[in-house]
Amino acid sequence: MEPAFRVATPGRPFNTLPVVVAPVTDLILEDVERQLNRATDLETEEAVSVLRTAREDLQALGNDPDVDEERRQALEERLDQRIREVQNRDAYDSGLGASMNPEEGDAP
Repeated sequence: MEPAFRVATPGRPFNTLPVVVAPVTDLILEDVERQLNRATDLETEEAVSVLRTAREDLQALGNDPDVDEERRQALEERLDQRIREVQNRDAYDSGLGASMNPEEGDAP
């Protein structure tokens, strides 16, 4: 049965209108996808924190029978990969900067 609410209209005390409600699990999966995209623009520590929180949200859905398990697992894999990318980006950037601007003691 569809959820409904009542709305008063002139001449009729109430009309019943159907309301389509997205399952909470779909909303959480969509939010995780937004967090994945948002993390691209964040500094390393903040990006990793956002991604880990999103991964925890996904893991909490692991036993929910209403969850699209394939989608959840794919998102979890993307999150893990993005966390590694962000951490490696930071390591790569710091190493690249050092090789392009060596200190006098390191210069040949």
